[in-house]
Amino acid sequence: MGEHVDPVYAPGPRAVPPRSGEIRCRASTHHRRSRSVTVTRTPAVTRRAAEWHELALHACAQPGLAVLLTAAGLAHPLRAIPGLGWVVSDPALARRIHGDSEHFSIVHDGASGHWWAQMLGDFVFEHFEGAKHTAFRGEVNDLFTRPRSEAMVERAVGPMLTALRADLTAGRTVDIAEFARVFTTRIMADLVGLPARPGDAPHLDMFRAVEQLADLGKGNWATTVVPPRNIRRGRALAARISADVPSVYDTAASGTAIGRCRDLGFTLDETRGIAVLLIVAGTITLASTMGRLVALLHDTDSHRRLLSDPTLIPDAIREGLRVTSSMPIVGRGVTADIELAGRRLRAGDRVKIMTWSIANAPGHFDLDRGYIPETRQLWFGGGKHLCPGSALTHVELTRFLDALLASGRPWSVTARRYRVNAFVPLYQRLDIRTV
Repeated sequence: MGEHVDPVYAPGPRAVPPRSGEIRCRASTHHRRSRSVTVTRTPAVTRRAAEWHELALHACAQPGLAVLLTAAGLAHPLRAIPGLGWVVSDPALARRIHGDSEHFSIVHDGASGHWWAQMLGDFVFEHFEGAKHTAFRGEVNDLFTRPRSEAMVERAVGPMLTALRADLTAGRTVDIAEFARVFTTRIMADLVGLPARPGDAPHLDMFRAVEQLADLGKGNWATTVVPPRNIRRGRALAARISADVPSVYDTAASGTAIGRCRDLGFTLDETRGIAVLLIVAGTITLASTMGRLVALLHDTDSHRRLLSDPTLIPDAIREGLRVTSSMPIVGRGVTADIELAGRRLRAGDRVKIMTWSIANAPGHFDLDRGYIPETRQLWFGGGKHLCPGSALTHVELTRFLDALLASGRPWSVTARRYRVNAFVPLYQRLDIRTV
């Protein structure tokens, strides 16, 4: 069976091609056309095939980033790279930086908060850092508890999971990439408190807006100063994502993000900004992980082990989050001089924590790897900015894997397309069916 691989990534002589099936890099905008070549290979389920697909995902998304991530180990533990900043590839240093708000900031140039402030407004500078950030986190943490997350997932996507089980049991083909887009958007809309929308179309439309907004971050690995044109586009997309917030701002329940922000005194515009942040953070990265985890389990043949021993699901989730690390680089701005690993960092410098490189240093996806203390949940950040949705993420992935395994049969990947020219590496299409 033919395979189609975009020439943006050419595997080296030691690379093992992926399993047979339709594999294609698809352009992420209407202005680029998909380019593909056909190569015939013998089907093979190997660890290196899984690694090939993961590298190809990064290369199709941002070719330069794929090179940087694979070379980051050479910068261990800390090295200055001209035009980029200080590159950190050591887990202990990464954790220290995450926990040090006296010397490192999320709202200075080179960090995500600085980028978001230009898209959403100056309130980000106040509420992403310092006492107001700490107070806000304390007021909203209860929205993300495990019991609340379990109830929310059942309410928002319970019927989707039932349909997924039925489709796979019946041997029907399911596009996991599209499933993940709708799945994640429905859950975040519920958490935020947006009006319920029937059907998949509104959720796919919102996810497309999320992708377009996130993609404006391409090219901002060094500096997060955003060109005026991108600011205008970003604000228009943010307005589109949060268009329903005004209609529910006065009536949203306090158990939703909109209602909680209103009760805490946030203005409508600020609440819209926070809604956008939550929706973006909780959709595109998890959708990336969902598709890639399904592919990793298939390509390493680990799905058969899960079928015979479902108690391995927590191990699969931990390994999937580790290997995918959907936000591969996390930036921080240096606010005060500090010495790290024998190097002197100056105020105004930028730091890049190579999360994907650090998390993947222990090795390939392996259900037997066990817990790695050094990299523990580094993919969720750390310190005061540890992702509040970590428990929700585990609930979402657990329910998702339960549904995948419910048929009792392994699945085969019949077609894949990597998304091209994207900020977050993910599958544009991932068709599976049980065998």
